[in-house]
Amino acid sequence: MSEWKEVKLGDFFKVKHGFAFKGKNISSEETLDILVTPGNFHIGGGFKFDKFKYFNGEYPQDYILKENDIVITMTDLSKETDTLGYSAKVPKSKNGENYLHNQRVGLVQFKNDDADSDYLYWLMRTREYQGYIVGSASGTSIMHTSPSRIEDYQFLIPPLPEQKAIAEVLSSLDDKIDLLHRQNKTLEQMAETLFRQWFVEEAKEDWEERSLSSIATFLNGLACQKYPPKNDVDKLPVLKIKQLRNGFSEDCDWCTTDVKPEYLIENGDVIFSWSASLMVKIWDGDNCILNQHLFKVTSDEFPKWYYYLWSKHYLEEFISISASHATTMGHIKRGDLDSAIVLVPTDDKITEFSEIQTPIIDKIIANNKQLKKLVSMRETLLPKLVSGEVKVSIDE
Repeated sequence: MSEWKEVKLGDFFKVKHGFAFKGKNISSEETLDILVTPGNFHIGGGFKFDKFKYFNGEYPQDYILKENDIVITMTDLSKETDTLGYSAKVPKSKNGENYLHNQRVGLVQFKNDDADSDYLYWLMRTREYQGYIVGSASGTSIMHTSPSRIEDYQFLIPPLPEQKAIAEVLSSLDDKIDLLHRQNKTLEQMAETLFRQWFVEEAKEDWEERSLSSIATFLNGLACQKYPPKNDVDKLPVLKIKQLRNGFSEDCDWCTTDVKPEYLIENGDVIFSWSASLMVKIWDGDNCILNQHLFKVTSDEFPKWYYYLWSKHYLEEFISISASHATTMGHIKRGDLDSAIVLVPTDDKITEFSEIQTPIIDKIIANNKQLKKLVSMRETLLPKLVSGEVKVSIDE
């Protein structure tokens, strides 16, 4: 540690404010212009690709982000994401789209080469940095930080070769995590394409029609606030809509494990959010307790792929139904599950289809479990590496 020196982020870069695209023609239709907003960031780092807003209109060309630009959240929207000050890298353009530097997002502009940019990117993912940003933030329900607060963050930095070695270790783990995410996305698309081919394009007229509610059990969760932990050992985190979308953070709620076993959730269970943000997901996180507004979907009659993909098939329709309800929080009802008609092939066809679909779903679940291990390893190593507690070997 004798070679490490005390510096601040402002010694190496400045943070540029985004452009106020607000009030322009923002559309849900895909265009070549995509706004990068605080809602795109997620706790694990990187971008949420289901949260982009598309933009039509004129804007200054110097607010187009480049691949691998480092951007930072300057606002935490009502504590929905808990990502204030998080860093992320701008992804590679897939179809020629432009990523636009929107307001409430800061762009890191390096002033020199005295520090490794990837090392600083990882530094801004540590709890120490996060604690500083949140502790110095302004606002109440909506928290804000500023370029000056970020630039004033002080820390100890190792020599440049060690910075690069640390960044390489963490980036290698990130690459493996990204690969598994991309594999799962491809597998999901494959499963949905096959499902559509079998049950929409080539469905047989003599297949039985049944309701979605009849092919699986849709178990609504508990009002977990009524089941507080009895001690610090026999407890599990509460799975709510926020956690289903973003994963668990330190401020999650807890519930006693002294509940009926059907309310226990494990990695690989199918979870259906039927209120507010509707989604169907194969749970990829820790063991937890199912909260109200979420269904745990199971079946003793049909395989997992079958009821999972039928639930996803009707998701857009359910979202439309939810949006039409004149309430503060859109939702669907049991009757909507009763009205959703599914096709039931012969037992032989179910077996034939399962030989293809079951390995796909099993691979997704296996990848999720591997992802969990890699993410845990990355989050464990990150603070130890940037503090010097764990040393890395440096090629001479």
